[in-house]
Amino acid sequence: MILAFKQPQVKIFQRFSLFLLPGLLTISTTLISCSVQTPNSENQTTELKTKVVRMGYQSSGDLVRLKGLIEKRLKPLGVSVEWAQFAAGPQLMEAMNVGRVDIGSVGETPPIFAQAAGTSLVYVASNKPSTGKGSGIIVQNNSPIRTLADLKGKKVVFQKGSASHYLLIKALEEANLKYSDIQALSLPPSEARDAFIQGKIDAWVTWDPYLAVAQKKANARVLRDASGIATQGGYYMAARKFATENPKLVRLVLEEIDNTGKWGEQNRSEVVKLTIPHLKIDEDILTTVVERRTYGLRPITPEIMENQQKIADLFAKEKVIPKPISIKEAMLTTEQYAAITPETISQK
Repeated sequence: MILAFKQPQVKIFQRFSLFLLPGLLTISTTLISCSVQTPNSENQTTELKTKVVRMGYQSSGDLVRLKGLIEKRLKPLGVSVEWAQFAAGPQLMEAMNVGRVDIGSVGETPPIFAQAAGTSLVYVASNKPSTGKGSGIIVQNNSPIRTLADLKGKKVVFQKGSASHYLLIKALEEANLKYSDIQALSLPPSEARDAFIQGKIDAWVTWDPYLAVAQKKANARVLRDASGIATQGGYYMAARKFATENPKLVRLVLEEIDNTGKWGEQNRSEVVKLTIPHLKIDEDILTTVVERRTYGLRPITPEIMENQQKIADLFAKEKVIPKPISIKEAMLTTEQYAAITPETISQK
């Protein structure tokens, strides 16, 4: 069933920018050339084809950007880092498609839409999956909607092509509903938040910190979270050309992302302290977000990619992507993965 998107006629009053924490970390690069010495293997000369790594992040920042480990690691190589912000994963994937981003972290769904649209990308690492508590379908606390079946005929807002898109599909399946049974509306999360608070929509499918803010500030009720649904954990994606031409640079970047994740796992209160000066949310909300997130990376494995293929097949079946895709076409060779995967995550 093809999903029709209509722009809701709402007036947005309270637009604001939030900062998603770890898990939505993104990185990108410009290709030039220089010969450098890697810091961890002084006797080995590596050719890097970039002097600038342009890093993208979703609407709100990330722990890697704030921690700054990648900048410290790349500076001795003569490589600088720049950052660019995107509203959500689909926008980040579009930036990759037009050459503005070379590596970026998104949920399980945006890469599928990007591949279906012809973007030349590859999976380079996987994020650890969360419990699903940080994503959900929410309604106003006094809403008459009590079950998923009650969504029939209602206005349901989500970001098309995001992990929320997949959550909605699976939740509708549970209730034996089809897309045609709801009024599906696509909006970026910042705009959807305003529409939800104003009571212009019946339900909103979103993720942290938007979810946590809505629960705290708008007394939102979770109709269904992503427990048992969103199990992939998201991915780090790269433009194929960049990944194949700069394998050792990709390896260094992934290593520092994982190091940041390990620090975050062990120092959650410090994560709150580090990020709160940059955010526009209350400390108790931020603490909730941090506590229900996971950190760190996993290597790309056949099993993980098989699960990703199942998601892609579901989207093709439901005709929310224009054609079936093969996830294998967005993968590197075994040898190439060996070259870009840090030892710190290769055994996970």
